[in-house]
Amino acid sequence: MLDEPGFVIHHYDWSESSRILEVFTRHYGRVALVAKGAKRPTSSLRPVLLPLQPLLLCYGGEGEIRTLKSAEWAGGHVMPSGEALLSGYYLNELLLRLLARDDPHAGLFDTYRQTVKVLASGLDNTTAPLLRAFELLLLRDIGFLPDLSLQTMTLQPVVADKRYGLVAEGGLRAVSEGPQLEGQQWLQLQTALDGEEPLTDLLRVCAEWPSEDRTALQTQLRGLLHYHCGVSSLRTRQVMMDLQAL
Repeated sequence: MLDEPGFVIHHYDWSESSRILEVFTRHYGRVALVAKGAKRPTSSLRPVLLPLQPLLLCYGGEGEIRTLKSAEWAGGHVMPSGEALLSGYYLNELLLRLLARDDPHAGLFDTYRQTVKVLASGLDNTTAPLLRAFELLLLRDIGFLPDLSLQTMTLQPVVADKRYGLVAEGGLRAVSEGPQLEGQQWLQLQTALDGEEPLTDLLRVCAEWPSEDRTALQTQLRGLLHYHCGVSSLRTRQVMMDLQAL
């Protein structure tokens, strides 16, 4: 593959001088690459293969793990820092756990690239709404998000002034307790998902909600993500919570 747009989402040592990379590419999805010699101080790959940086990758091979031939920075933004950096690592953990290898998700790739660019911009008060927007689009893209304008089990329309909860094994359903949102809010989210610029529209919707409603959405999305990841807590999420506690 020549000049394939991609991001490094994880890496680990393979030998004294090489690394295995998990990369998210636009046209081929999640791909495993061996970067030979990338750990050497003199390697031209070492300063390039950084997370949350847009890259152009050239690689080849037919096995499960291909061989990286070259990589260069595609430009566009600097690396996020601080809380935004941790949020970027959280996005990478979601992709690593939820995407199968060699399964293309071009639309999700564009959403990820746009999300990382916003994180790198350092805009105030956008991180939490941005993460909720990405989580919704990720779940939809991999087929784990139900239509938010319908009650999942009955396919009855969501009523604006009633309250509903999103649960992993039951979808969207009417509830009287636990995390929940008004029907009108679920309908707002579905309208944004159906728009021409869903990330921007979802970010705007979530940013306008009161903090308690954003927290309720976060709790429900987090439960859905943990269920499909098969874990009770994500590593990066726990690190973020520990740092906030300090």
